[in-house]
Formats: sequence, structure tokens, C-alpha cells
Amino acid sequence: MQRSSSPWLALAGFLVINVIISGIGGAITSSSVTDWYPTLAKPAFNPPDWLFGPVWTLLYLVMAVAAWRVWRQAGWHAARPALLIYFLQLGVNLAWSALFFGLRRPDLALADCLLLMVLVVVTAFAFRRHDRIAAQLMVPYALWVGFACLLNGSIVALN
Repeated sequence: MQRSSSPWLALAGFLVINVIISGIGGAITSSSVTDWYPTLAKPAFNPPDWLFGPVWTLLYLVMAVAAWRVWRQAGWHAARPALLIYFLQLGVNLAWSALFFGLRRPDLALADCLLLMVLVVVTAFAFRRHDRIAAQLMVPYALWVGFACLLNGSIVALN
């Protein structure tokens, strides 16, 4: 098992990756969130716009900690399959912003969201092989993505 001499440096690395993904997604979202998104019909259970930023910030933080815990328990080599799935789901998460807000295609974003849900669950199970707490840390993310799929699907149906 080869690990960084500083576990805190590795944690910072996981956090930086998540901040970069979140930042790119936020930049894509910002162009449509004020002009296009408000024109869409939304279901009654749509949360207020101000809630999305804090929720996603917390989720990205918790996801980074979960990935870091897996790395700490198993190292890069043993945890490689689980961490590759983790990074893949981050990419699919980013693709959702590009599809929904960038391309303004909620229908394609819904398909992406469903794939993301599967990948988040697969990630949690892969993490569980190395660290139960890491798997549990993925549960709020899975719940939020499930809610996001419901919300996305409702927007598709209403528009």
C-alpha cells in the first residue's frame, strides 16, 4: 500500500478535485439560472433556489471525505476500482449541469441523472468493501440525487 506521507495533503487533493468539478458545474449553471431556468414550470416541491448551493457544497465536501477514507483504508492500488467509479460519477454529475443548464436539455439531463443515481449507489457499495463509514457518507448524496431525478423528471413532464 503506497500512500502519501501526509494524509491531510491527500484529503486536500480530494477536496480540490471536488471544488474544481463543483466550480465548473457552477459556471455552466450560472449562465441559465437567471434567464432560462426561471421560465420553466416547476413542481410544487421545487426547493427555493438559494438552497441548492449550500446543499451541493456540503455534499461535495462529504463525498471528498468518503473517497479520502477509502484511500486511507485501502491505498490507491486496492481502492483503484472504487475510486475510478467515484471519479466517473463526478464526471457524470458534471455532465448533468452541462446538459440541463448548458444545453438546456432537461430530457437528456434526466437520463444522465438516472445514470448518476446508479453510479452513486455502485460507488457506495464499492466504498463499503473498504470503509463502512465512507459508504454511509454517500447516502445523503444518493438521497439528494434521487430527489434531483424526481425534480428533473417533473420539470420534463411540465415543460
